[in-house]
Amino acid sequence: MSRVVNKLNMLWKERTHRSAARAVLDTPPVDPVDDGLVLFSMIGTRVLLPYLVAIKSLHARLKRGRIVILDDGSLTPGDRDMLAAHLGNPRIISLNDVDTGPCPRGGTWERLLTILDLRAADYVIQLDSDTVTLGDIPEVADAIAANRSFTLRGDPDSEFKSFIEIAEQLCDDDYLHNPGAHVQGAIECVLDRVSLPMLESPQYVRGCSGFAGFARGEGGRALAEAFSGEAVRLLGKERWARWGSEQVTSNFVIANEPDAMLLPYDRYINFWNECVPSDVRFIHFIGSCRYHGNAYIDATRTAIAQVA
Repeated sequence: MSRVVNKLNMLWKERTHRSAARAVLDTPPVDPVDDGLVLFSMIGTRVLLPYLVAIKSLHARLKRGRIVILDDGSLTPGDRDMLAAHLGNPRIISLNDVDTGPCPRGGTWERLLTILDLRAADYVIQLDSDTVTLGDIPEVADAIAANRSFTLRGDPDSEFKSFIEIAEQLCDDDYLHNPGAHVQGAIECVLDRVSLPMLESPQYVRGCSGFAGFARGEGGRALAEAFSGEAVRLLGKERWARWGSEQVTSNFVIANEPDAMLLPYDRYINFWNECVPSDVRFIHFIGSCRYHGNAYIDATRTAIAQVA
C-alpha cells in the first residue's frame, strides 16, 4: 500500500510541477547573441516546459550566448514553434544526424559527441532540463571568460585524481564481480588498466554531466573515442553501451582539459532530498529525488519570478 501511495504522491508532484513550469510561457523571450558561447541541451517534448525554465534561468544570469538543441526525436512541430518564439529561433539538430563513430549510440552519447564537435568554434555549456539557476554564477562566467572547462561535482568531495587513485579509492568488489552493477562504478574500478598513449598522466573526476562547460578548442572527440575503445576492451561492448557511460566519458574529457575547474558544491548542487544551502545558485534535480518534497516546485516558481 505504501508503494502505491508513494507513486500517487510522485505523480501529483510531477503534475504540480508541470503546472508551475507552464508560467514560463509568460516570461520574455531570450535574446540570443552569437558571441562565442553556445548553451546546449538534448531535449524532447516531455521536458519542454522544464527545459524552458532551465535555459531561461541560466541565460538570465549569464546574459549572453546563443542556444543549440539536440532533438531526441520526439519534438513536435508545435514544440519547435514554441522554442523558436521563446529562444530566438535556436538551431535544432536531429539525433539521427549525429555520427557516433566507434562510440555507443543512445544513452546521450550523441549529446556529448555533438558538444565535442561544436566546441571547435565556441565555448559550449551542456545543460540538463532538470536544472534551475537561482542566483548569480560568477564562477561559470569566469570560466567562460578564461576559456576553462568546468563540471558540476557528482559528490561534495569530488576532486581531480589520477586513474590509479580512482581505482584504489572508489572501487567496490560488487562493481568488479557483478555484471549488472552500474557502468560508472565498473569502469572506475579498472581505470588503472586503461591505456591512453596520448596522455602522459590521465586524470578523472566523479562529476555530473548535467551541467558542464567545454572550453573552445580543437580535440576532444578523438580522446573520447579512444577512452570508449578502452572501456569496451575492459568491460565489453554490451556493458559499456549502458546508460551512464556517456557521463563517465564527459567526466574524463573535462578532467584532462588544461586548467579545468570544479564548481563549489555549496552553491552548485545535485538535489538528493536534503536541505538546500541558503546561498545555492544552481540546482540539478536528480531523477530519483526530483519530486521529493517541494524543492523542485519551489525552485521553479522562484526562477520564473526572477526572469519574468
